[in-house]
Amino acid sequence: MRTLPLRVIDAAFLSPTLRRVRMTHAHAQSLPSITPGSHLVLSLPTRGGIRRNAYSITQREENGAFYEIIVRHAPTSRGGSAFVHNELVVGTELTASSPSNFLALESTARKILMIGGGVGVTPLLSLALAHKTSRKALEFHQFCTLPEKPAFESLLAPLGAGHYHVHTSRQALDLASVFSRQPLGTYLYTCGPIGMMEHVRETALAMGWPEGRIHQESFGSGGGKAFTAYLARSGISVAVEEDQTLLDALESANIAVSCLCRGGACGMCRTAVLEGEPDHRDHFLSTAEKASSQWIMPCVSRARDTSLTLDL
Repeated sequence: MRTLPLRVIDAAFLSPTLRRVRMTHAHAQSLPSITPGSHLVLSLPTRGGIRRNAYSITQREENGAFYEIIVRHAPTSRGGSAFVHNELVVGTELTASSPSNFLALESTARKILMIGGGVGVTPLLSLALAHKTSRKALEFHQFCTLPEKPAFESLLAPLGAGHYHVHTSRQALDLASVFSRQPLGTYLYTCGPIGMMEHVRETALAMGWPEGRIHQESFGSGGGKAFTAYLARSGISVAVEEDQTLLDALESANIAVSCLCRGGACGMCRTAVLEGEPDHRDHFLSTAEKASSQWIMPCVSRARDTSLTLDL
């Protein structure tokens, strides 16, 4: 996979928990062009070793001068967001993957409805700004904590008054009412905590929304109970902690697994399961593939029990 050398040129706190970072090409070259919804995977030199985290590109300067990302400091961070918030400074050089995109805008959409939770705003933000230029209808609902509300209102302000709504509690928005008033041809985009996204998706499906008009983007599994991954071909076992993804644990054990999105969307890390039942949290495998328990996406999915045996 091609890598991209980057240098931090600006870093600012939008709130105590949100930090905006702008990066340019480390060798003064123009950065690759991107489409709205693109992300890159940064290799972060944390004290616990290299952490590879995916971040949505919220902005690209038109002349390719910089990429912008927004990182939320996770309380249970194993080093990635903690490094960005506490150690990253202007001048820091990082390596990234070339940008990829698995959340493109539907050009035929009559209207776009977006529902974000927390830092899940980041992939939706670039899509919303691009959609606005097409002069088509847009409705954006964002959930966040009360202290973060001013920061999110500022981020969404370019969409224009009336097009966005920031909520500080789940009860502040009646999803059924929102879905029922949408015109035909509306597409739904959602990104945020797994529980929130599944609630949004299940509510929409129950109200008759076609599955093909519901798009989700995930930033990870959200953690779970610890388990052990037994690697049949390598002959070793790998402990996966409660706040660690299976992919992170495999990489820490120097087991090479192809990956691209780290969010359960691209299918690159699909791995065969020989024993055990996966807890599927991806958006790539079909319903039948998930029911078969023959595959797992280690970037986001886990074990339902205490162990899994993988064909690695």
